[in-house]
Amino acid sequence: MSNVKNYTEQGGNRTVIGGELDITQEGKLAFDGTPLSPAALQADSTAVDVAGLVTDFNALLAKLKTAGLMNAE
Repeated sequence: MSNVKNYTEQGGNRTVIGGELDITQEGKLAFDGTPLSPAALQADSTAVDVAGLVTDFNALLAKLKTAGLMNAE
């Protein structure tokens, strides 16, 4: 039995990360060519009505799109 946590299967089609993946400042992570990054902080909603909640929710969606974590269209 092996104690290797991170490995690429034979043929290279699948990489398993069982340990920690640390991407340094110089490194990047991309999905289908689109760079991914942490989303900007979205403050907790303090909305008191549905319109305010919609505004907060749309701000969250915009931040996820900007970070590359959600397709824009």
